[in-house]
Amino acid sequence: MRIGLFADAHDHVDNVRRAVVEFNQAECELILFAGDLVSPQVIPPLRKLHAPLVACFGDNDGNLRGIEGGMRICGTIGRPPFGLVARDGTRIILTHILEHARGLIDNADLVVFAHTHRPSIAKDAQQRLFVNPGETGGWAFRKPTIAIVETDPLEARLVALPELPPAVFIPE
Repeated sequence: MRIGLFADAHDHVDNVRRAVVEFNQAECELILFAGDLVSPQVIPPLRKLHAPLVACFGDNDGNLRGIEGGMRICGTIGRPPFGLVARDGTRIILTHILEHARGLIDNADLVVFAHTHRPSIAKDAQQRLFVNPGETGGWAFRKPTIAIVETDPLEARLVALPELPPAVFIPE
């Protein structure tokens, strides 16, 4: 099964659109968002996803009511951390901040987290796969990424979105 992962959109509508295109082209069967849409303005492009979307809130989501309302149209959203089981039986923990999932990961195959804006893929001694897809928005490090997970065998890869131009420098 192919699962698309993204997080930390921070209202970057164009990069959310790019992520949707990547997930649809990759024929993902499930999409997971690990927090920080920030506002409902990034939700309309998510209606174009060809797979179910499950999302969690992050620590910078402002208009929770608006985000919840918008998500009813294109997927589901909940307060992290929480678990779900993919159609193929893969057990997943979805959270924004990894530390909040401590004590919940014992039976997980895949742990999806974000918050740091830094992409990472790692397996622990129990062969659980931990994936931070990085920042979809690209505001912090100017190098936006998403991730795609294959569940058999369980592995992930990062997908780079177009880099943002250098940040504007304001002289003293």
